[in-house]
Amino acid sequence: MGKTIAEKIFDTHRRDNPSGENVVLDLDVVMCHEITTPIAINDLVERGLDKVFDPSKIKVVIDHVTPSKDSKTATQAKILRDWAHRHKIIDFFDIGSNGVCHALFPEKGFVRPGYTIIMGDSHTCTHGAFGAFAAGVGTTDLEVGIFKGVCSFRLPETMKINIVGTLPKGVYAKDIILYIIKKLTVNGATDKVMEFVGPVVDAMSMESRMTLCNMAIEAGGTCGVCMPDKVTAEYLWPFIKGEYTSVDAAVEDFKKWHSDSDARYSSELTFDISNIVPQITYGFKPDEVKDVTELEGTPVDQVYIGSCTNGRIEDLREAAQVLKGRKLAPGVRGILAPATPLVYTTAMNEGIIQIFMEAGFCVTNPTCGACLGMSNGVLAAGEVCASTTNRNFNGRMGKGGMVHLMSPRSAAAAAVKGVITDHRLL
Repeated sequence: MGKTIAEKIFDTHRRDNPSGENVVLDLDVVMCHEITTPIAINDLVERGLDKVFDPSKIKVVIDHVTPSKDSKTATQAKILRDWAHRHKIIDFFDIGSNGVCHALFPEKGFVRPGYTIIMGDSHTCTHGAFGAFAAGVGTTDLEVGIFKGVCSFRLPETMKINIVGTLPKGVYAKDIILYIIKKLTVNGATDKVMEFVGPVVDAMSMESRMTLCNMAIEAGGTCGVCMPDKVTAEYLWPFIKGEYTSVDAAVEDFKKWHSDSDARYSSELTFDISNIVPQITYGFKPDEVKDVTELEGTPVDQVYIGSCTNGRIEDLREAAQVLKGRKLAPGVRGILAPATPLVYTTAMNEGIIQIFMEAGFCVTNPTCGACLGMSNGVLAAGEVCASTTNRNFNGRMGKGGMVHLMSPRSAAAAAVKGVITDHRLL
């Protein structure tokens, strides 16, 4: 019997089998940010276990509230900063060099096919776009990962999601994953690896694949994963060119991580996206999704473009095409948070930042801030935000606020119209 990519990664990283269901895996990367990691650090210090298993395999960033907005967040940042310096962790990204973790770390080449990755952040599943097993974990697992370089998981079942058809004009990866979550529901992939395959996925950029995998957790998935291919190799080439004679050689090597044709899946689903239209959430769950045409005319107070889902240069380019030569509708606030310094710099060089600013947007430094209602764009009670982020939970972006999730183009259209709009009409 063949194996899925997840099973292959588990087999090559297996340290121990403490029970029939549980497997202890060696970790290739442990990622850390200032919201969840300081708790783990303090507990390790209190236990007299202030050590790291391998400083070169730990990647650290201050990204959720940056710069710090108050004494509490400043303390969180200081704990992480002091710890990184204490243990000589080279890959530490402080204010000025920092970016949103799930955009910054792939951009730095820290994610490779076949890797095992954990972080105290639910959207760690983003990194599965590279053919890795990447999962968000709790504080205890994070502590063990930092200290011992291992993590325990249940043996994964994999759900195969085949995406076929012709991508309609004006439909993007964000629309596709919202559509899939609508069909699966928020519990439809619970404790499953969501393996995304098919011609539509094959044609996607790495940025789009990351958007797809980023929201696997919103369907309950442990990890979203794509097969590593030439698109993957070309994205990673600056970091792997010393390991391979050519991109094609890397592609050939990556095939060892592909799921076998006779692999067994818990379920196999096919989604034909030929006839879907831009998607948008309407309630307080990620599976409460409708066609944008069903919500046209809904007023918005704020538009937010950024996050680990849709803050990359590809996303900014799409939004800028809608915004060019247009202004924010009266009474609408626009906020742009490029996901990394490189995204910011590229957007400046391409004139994209100028387009946003001329439209009336506030352009902030790279940060997670508004996405989780901590800074840089929190909503007041009763306010509505058209957002490119990944969660629309009640109070997610501010107590009493409503968040509608959508693609960057849909968000830009809402910005200039002042209401939810089918961007294809623009």
